[in-house]
Amino acid sequence: MNNRVLVLNQDYRPLMVCSVQRAFVMVYLNKSELVRPANGYKLRTVTTSYAMPSVIRLHRYVNAPYKGVTLTRQNVFKRDNFECQYCGTKRDLTLDHVTPSSRGGVHAWVNLVTACKKCNAKKGDFTPEEAAMPLRHKPFKPTYSLFLRDTHSHNEWDEFLATG
Repeated sequence: MNNRVLVLNQDYRPLMVCSVQRAFVMVYLNKSELVRPANGYKLRTVTTSYAMPSVIRLHRYVNAPYKGVTLTRQNVFKRDNFECQYCGTKRDLTLDHVTPSSRGGVHAWVNLVTACKKCNAKKGDFTPEEAAMPLRHKPFKPTYSLFLRDTHSHNEWDEFLATG
């Protein structure tokens, strides 16, 4: 069962994720509307049964500042699906600078990738081309919508996160 609910702004853009309890209260108090129920799950009282929310939309527009994704070790791992971008393993992960720091490589989204310790040591102070170790995916700065997803499957969220 999914205990998280995607909250959309009035214009259907992803705003945040909240608990099922908080989402239900917002719907019940008419501050939001149920857009997508959680597949077949119900919230029950003694006399009534309600559809469990998976996606809700606020009735009033909330002017939220742009939410960027903070550059952290865990966020780079998450962007790269917790796999080495050279060999694909999910063990002994660390960060690697595509262009090494010693050669002017910056600490930025487009220059950091997830690498296992073995590949990181093998690559050493070279670029992937020089080390003959091609990257599986080119590094990029992720969007906020990408980070609203988590490891669980949220099929009800897909259409809203694709546009965020």
